[in-house]
Amino acid sequence: MSTKNFNIGYAILRLVMAIVLLSHSVLGMFDGGINDFGNLYLNKIGFNPFGVAIAWSVKLSHVLCAILLMFNRYIRLACFASIFVLVMGIIMVHFKEGWFVVGGGRNGMEYNFVLIGILMAIVLLNKANPEREN
Repeated sequence: MSTKNFNIGYAILRLVMAIVLLSHSVLGMFDGGINDFGNLYLNKIGFNPFGVAIAWSVKLSHVLCAILLMFNRYIRLACFASIFVLVMGIIMVHFKEGWFVVGGGRNGMEYNFVLIGILMAIVLLNKANPEREN
């Protein structure tokens, strides 16, 4: 693979992941979803009174990681922080719902699994990129 194609592919993965993280986070900031998740889920499963703060921390970490991915900075940190959040989402929310997000089930873990795979690919491509910035 040529260096140009490598860089284009790597940039596409980073930007797509950044858009997914941003869209998932920003929407919840304006529709009350973050507060609802903190109050109606996290507080009820034992994180009271910190549920809302944890929910906001998760979403703000997505925003920060998206920005880092867009600007190709601290890629491993951004990816591993996002992977941690996604794995915790699988453990706490999605695993009990099964594999499928839609179709064969509802709210399953397949989407998180795909995102984790993309983030791992970004980490590996970043390490292999001879022109990486960080």
